[in-house]
Amino acid sequence: MKTNHARSRRWLAGGVVAGLLTVPGLAGCGDDGGGGEGDGTLTVWSLENQTDRVQATQAIADRFTQQTGVKVKIVATDENQFTSLITSAAAAGTLPDVVGALPLASVAQMASNDLLDTDAAKSVVDGLGRDTFSPRALELASQNGKQLAVPSDGWAQLLFYRKDLFDKAGLPAPDTFDKIRQAAQKLNTGGMAGVTIATVSNDAFTAQTFENFALGNGCQLVDDAKNVTLDSPQCVETFQLYGDLVKNWSVPGAQDVDTTRATYFSGKAAMVVWSSFLLDEMAALRNDALPTCPQCMQDPAFLAKNTGIVTAIAGPSGQPQGFGEITSWAITNTGKDTSDARRFTQFMMDEGYPQWLGIAPEGKFPVRKGDKSDPAKFTTAWNSLPAGVDTRKPLGEVYPADVLAAVSKSPDTFQRWGFPQKQGALVGATLGELPVPKAINALTGGELDPAAAAKRAAEDVRAIQKSVG
Repeated sequence: MKTNHARSRRWLAGGVVAGLLTVPGLAGCGDDGGGGEGDGTLTVWSLENQTDRVQATQAIADRFTQQTGVKVKIVATDENQFTSLITSAAAAGTLPDVVGALPLASVAQMASNDLLDTDAAKSVVDGLGRDTFSPRALELASQNGKQLAVPSDGWAQLLFYRKDLFDKAGLPAPDTFDKIRQAAQKLNTGGMAGVTIATVSNDAFTAQTFENFALGNGCQLVDDAKNVTLDSPQCVETFQLYGDLVKNWSVPGAQDVDTTRATYFSGKAAMVVWSSFLLDEMAALRNDALPTCPQCMQDPAFLAKNTGIVTAIAGPSGQPQGFGEITSWAITNTGKDTSDARRFTQFMMDEGYPQWLGIAPEGKFPVRKGDKSDPAKFTTAWNSLPAGVDTRKPLGEVYPADVLAAVSKSPDTFQRWGFPQKQGALVGATLGELPVPKAINALTGGELDPAAAAKRAAEDVRAIQKSVG
């Protein structure tokens, strides 16, 4: 998925993450897209680069201009090309004033190149109220005690399961390795697979799916001393589970973002791991990705009504954790006065925040829950924001309150490989090579056993680590 699983710009597919290493090129609104307008105009790059999202972002920026008199130019920026673009801009002295919708790996990359004004980011967070943000989001967007950027919103990798089938079989929610294994085995009957999960070797979606399991089992990419630990017992356990699920209770053939969704939507799998962008599609709000299960013919929202969601999985060697992406507003180190950039960023996280979340509520969970007067202000607003593509409807009209509460709180349990250990640059490099998906493909294809798959992944990451330096 250039993602949003085929429509969002998150890095859910190999083609997207490769953009961390690609060549320049800019699709923008306006001229060169760089800073230094000379007329006081703020230049804001946005990685929400689809036309409708650029227009929606510009509309919010225009509200800011009406209030402050500060002009803002939104420049659509391709995430595939962001590294080259920002490097070129820095060399030319044309950095944008602000970058929006910036994923964690890109934040870490900018920080390593001293392109962030961390004092400005801290000023915005403190001004809005640090206690109004998700602590985990602030943690992930920080390093060495510095607030690298202002966390804005997040999407989650989730385990979706057929609650009606689980209830009928007397199975508990699949929130642990043992419960997932038990459910996959019991529900893998006839035309129903126990689970469908990614196996393709050149797809970051496979890496994300594995990491979602691994985090909850204490399996980490590196330890605090920056030693690669993918061959640890915890990781071998995770490879074991992944291999068992795919080889024993899944569907045949290579599985990717499209096939896993299609299998679950057709009613032929009891569980699937996908991102939160599945929520609007499962509710039949997108015409080119409609549920096709037999019951869906009569009720297009059948799956939405009968699907449970697990936001954090626990393995036998770990605690419940969930994989998710936090995107941020980054104020750049241009050497110029940042007062307008700070005012703009604060506006986008306050008065303009509900409208920003409304661009894609299913993939923009608020990490700022409210303000000092109403701690739940933005979470409440998010519940009523219309989601979808061809049909627009608030998720609160489709999903039970407990489901929405779980997903909106999921950023509080997000964790990520490498970032707590200050290894964001290594994470970015692995996204170009995809060592874990390659090991998973060899494991599920019968070439390697779990221990050998873990060893191969670890050796490949160690080689990448040497090249990163």
